[in-house]
Amino acid sequence: MIVRIWHGRTARNMADEYASFLARRAVPETRALAGNLDVSVLRRDDGDITHFVTVTRWASEDAVRAFAGRDMLKAKYYPEDTGYLLEFEPEVQQFEVIARGP
Repeated sequence: MIVRIWHGRTARNMADEYASFLARRAVPETRALAGNLDVSVLRRDDGDITHFVTVTRWASEDAVRAFAGRDMLKAKYYPEDTGYLLEFEPEVQQFEVIARGP
């Protein structure tokens, strides 16, 4: 299993709208992809900035490649992200799951 972690930042005054976009579009579209096992979106408000972390679990590297392309670490963005995000981090973090609890 592969875990992929993406981080993005918005202005706090745009955070609720961006959270709604993620829940309405990004999460369902990602969940519908072959090999996707789970999507979680985390949020932390920090003064005038809001951090979002999306954690996705995938069945295999092949499933990640089908989603992300040959460069599995390259971050993927929606066109709408330009209206919300303060910058575009070029890469995600990715980990192989080697142990899990019950």
